[in-house]
Amino acid sequence: MARFRYFPVSYDVAGRTVLVVGDGEQALQKLRLLVRTQARLVLCSDAPDATLNRFAGENAITLTASEPTAALLGDAVLMVVATGDAARDARLAALARAARVPVNVVDRPHLCDFTTPALVDRAPVSIAIATDGAAPVLAQLVRARIEALLPPGFGRLAALAESLRATVLERLPDGAARRRFWSAVFGGRAAAAALAGEDERARVIALKMLAGDAERETPSGKVFLVGAGPGAEDLLTLRAHRLLIEADVIVHDALVPDAVVAMGRRDATRIAVGKRKGHHSVPQAEIDALLVRLAREGRRVVRLKAGDPMVFGRAGEEIAALRAAGIDHEIVPGVTASLAAAADAGIPLTLRGVASHLVLTTAHGADGAVPSDWAAIAAAGGTVAVHMGRSVADRMAAQLLAAGLPAGTPVVAVENAGRPDRRLFTGPLAALPGLTTRDDVAGPVLILIGAAVAHGELAGAEPFHRVAAVPAAA
Repeated sequence: MARFRYFPVSYDVAGRTVLVVGDGEQALQKLRLLVRTQARLVLCSDAPDATLNRFAGENAITLTASEPTAALLGDAVLMVVATGDAARDARLAALARAARVPVNVVDRPHLCDFTTPALVDRAPVSIAIATDGAAPVLAQLVRARIEALLPPGFGRLAALAESLRATVLERLPDGAARRRFWSAVFGGRAAAAALAGEDERARVIALKMLAGDAERETPSGKVFLVGAGPGAEDLLTLRAHRLLIEADVIVHDALVPDAVVAMGRRDATRIAVGKRKGHHSVPQAEIDALLVRLAREGRRVVRLKAGDPMVFGRAGEEIAALRAAGIDHEIVPGVTASLAAAADAGIPLTLRGVASHLVLTTAHGADGAVPSDWAAIAAAGGTVAVHMGRSVADRMAAQLLAAGLPAGTPVVAVENAGRPDRRLFTGPLAALPGLTTRDDVAGPVLILIGAAVAHGELAGAEPFHRVAAVPAAA
């Protein structure tokens, strides 16, 4: 069995001196970490570079031009050496050990008494990731994954616990009872209130739980309307990922890929409401009622929508239903298809001197007809992003041409925007009707129209009209 070289501990540096020796970037990196503590920092540098000198001044770090003296070492609890000079590093490490001050020497593990791990900072909660100095970059990758799981206000839970600690110790002398209580607090409504910044409400809920009143309260659920983005898992926001992991129920649309839905916790209930254009397996009114019922049962519900929930996602109807029922809810934005399509094609949606405004529109009105009001807007300039436009591309092109948009206006259509299997099609506005004749386009399509489209990266794009294969020579 492998054994740790370094034993992970948390060292009390509050109000105590920590020395850093160095003149440049390595010393600056260590100070950026140390300023997040309550230590009294002293930088020993006779020639600090401009950035290091400015950082020391901005953060009230004591700067001394000498190397560590006996007096400084006598007052220090830790020392970090970051000179980059091998001989000097070794001499300073020996000096620290002689004074019985633990030392860390950057990039020289054989000279270190301790290492500085990668830190996830949710003060007063801290999570340290260490690799015994073998793979610092790996530690940073692990840190990034943990950062994605914990909301920025996660430290509020520790602050809540600290405010209740004495009372809990007094009322629950049994250790097992205390553990059960804290598990209930951190997994329930008190924690949710704390994470939402409602510190006093969180404390009141926890105190009621301590008094035994919580069991008699009706649990209160919450609905999160979450944007899943265009479908690629790594385009999901950190907040959306965290909520998926915390959700009791995930109510998702058909356009959300299975891989994204699978990012939720394994024991969460998954309910597919399968809405696609022309094929609504669950009526909107039933979806609204479902969200209300689940929340009233005390569930944390993620309503997962493709793209951004507030862009052609019928979120307005669901929000109205939740408001009418008095259900707590929150909206979490996602990457909408128009932005993903622009990124796929390298198209600047706004461009100085070319396009100063952007219109997001859908090709399908509430009655199934192609809207007519935005055709005139498109003709006035700017970029038009049309959601769900493939099946009516011919009528859309006719309207834009009738409104005065030149036949040669550049157009791009992106199938499965933001996904690995995306495809790009391009041509002038006059050729756009050819998109409706293609039987090899089955995924959702986003159409971008306007002069800015010509500035995209379109070398690999296909024409709107499918090119017939050339027969092989006999």
